[in-house]
Amino acid sequence: MMKKYWQKGTKQKFTLTFSMLLILLVLFVFREYYQPALLFLRKYIFIILISLLVLFLGITKLKKTPNYITKIVVLLGVLFFFGFLYVVGWRYKMYDYMKMFSIFNNLNRIEIVELPLTQNERIQPLRNIFSMANESVGETKDVSLPHLVRVDSTNKWTMAIQPAEKYIWQGISDNIEEIFAVSSTTPFPRFSSENRIPVTFSIGESLKFSRNTYRAVVQRLSIFQLFTIEPSDTFYMKNDNDEWVEVVSLIKWKGFLFPYPTFGGVMVIKNGAHTFKDYLERVFFGKGTYISPKNIKNYLYLTRQNILAEKVSRLQAESLKFLGGFSDPLPWNMETAVKIPDLPDGQNQQPFVTDFDFSDTKIGAYSGLYHWFGLEPVGDQRTSLTYSVFIPADGTNKLYYYDHSSKKQGYAGVSAMPLKVIESRKEFDWSVNKPVEFRPYIKNIAGRKRLFFLGTISAIKKDSDKFDGAATPDLVLVDSEYRDVVWIDVKHPSTWDITVYNQLAEAWKESEKTNPYFAKNTLVKQNLDTQIQKIDSLKIQLKEQEKKKQIEKLQSQIDSIKNH
Repeated sequence: MMKKYWQKGTKQKFTLTFSMLLILLVLFVFREYYQPALLFLRKYIFIILISLLVLFLGITKLKKTPNYITKIVVLLGVLFFFGFLYVVGWRYKMYDYMKMFSIFNNLNRIEIVELPLTQNERIQPLRNIFSMANESVGETKDVSLPHLVRVDSTNKWTMAIQPAEKYIWQGISDNIEEIFAVSSTTPFPRFSSENRIPVTFSIGESLKFSRNTYRAVVQRLSIFQLFTIEPSDTFYMKNDNDEWVEVVSLIKWKGFLFPYPTFGGVMVIKNGAHTFKDYLERVFFGKGTYISPKNIKNYLYLTRQNILAEKVSRLQAESLKFLGGFSDPLPWNMETAVKIPDLPDGQNQQPFVTDFDFSDTKIGAYSGLYHWFGLEPVGDQRTSLTYSVFIPADGTNKLYYYDHSSKKQGYAGVSAMPLKVIESRKEFDWSVNKPVEFRPYIKNIAGRKRLFFLGTISAIKKDSDKFDGAATPDLVLVDSEYRDVVWIDVKHPSTWDITVYNQLAEAWKESEKTNPYFAKNTLVKQNLDTQIQKIDSLKIQLKEQEKKKQIEKLQSQIDSIKNH
């Protein structure tokens, strides 16, 4: 048909050529709109090919078979195939099961025999920071979701002050003019003054059209990357030139039979207002500099940094349910299957980005930011801590895990923590106060490494889905082994370990008979008591001798008087 139209004359040739060029231009300029469809093809390519093959064979068989009974059998067979595919693959989630198994098989898993220590403990949970940041901006502004990143060798919550989503014109015309960079270790987060950084970004998460972060990143991808890469979390941090940049984490899909997501590098967008030339580049080619996972190591500001998409780390951590074998997570087994526990009142679920010190573990892992998971048995009534998982937040292709279960440690998991806290302070109104975000707190106390969970008590209004946040919230440390709750002073982090020791030392000493720390300190105390007794005895002897001398002196005076 198109060939006949082409042959009609010059006008038709021009119209057809112009139409084809226009279609190609539209497909090129608006590729972010159909990119999800390309990703869908990539994610389910094997299932789609099998389905098309069965459909083709079925239709071919129906056309060639004159027998109606055979046609009915073929038709029923095709319907049975697609019904089976739906029930097993989607309803019972076997496709996701196989995808998870693919993730597990391609993980660089490293079991560690010693827990790392935590450092630079963050005081506030994510949702408190988000709530307080929103309290500090005007009506036409929103705050992007905070992320914990390293800025100038310290850990900070960073977020953009961007045009509000409901004010469309601001999203079209305005830039991002400021970002918050708030210390994560202070009990008094401030959203003013030096923590409010003036910097211009012409591309942002809430901006519209070509200025939208998602659109700019997708437009920057190559033709082949459109099928394999999708943008994810957006971070704000300083680069090696001390300039603020927008870093977008990328997810790359790998595999053929059951494609699975992995860390796909980052797209780095520089700050600055855009000119007309930048506008044309943004519309046609997007904005950003792509850095692949293997090249991350060449950029110091991206190493030991938090740039990994949480969607990827969650799937990697959850795939450890296959440590007991392919069939272990099936409903009739589940001997070692685990899950990521999600707390109903915790609006920020795992992973918890935490700063760990691996220097004394001797496994070559860097000290810095990690995505931490506390995995528990799949049963709703089982809340023990089975695995501690540490995934490098800079996308390093490694996963470290510590097996609490095989060591028979019997630690309580994250999902057991809220009730422990509630039991410890029954006078609280727990309908409006929620213990949330129990992140790990691992310290050397009383001769050994001890795992606690650091939780925050957040206030939340009734019938509200937003935490109010407090500048000085109540904090608790829960000993995962002894299940005791220690309420600590948020304003004096240096006293936390002393407070814990004062409350739990007697219980530890009574229980840990083989702990050299208590044996040593008991001996020292016994020796000290002996020395004190000797000193007291000498003091008594000296006093007696002094009294005896005084008596003798008085007696001599009396005798002298008598003689006179």
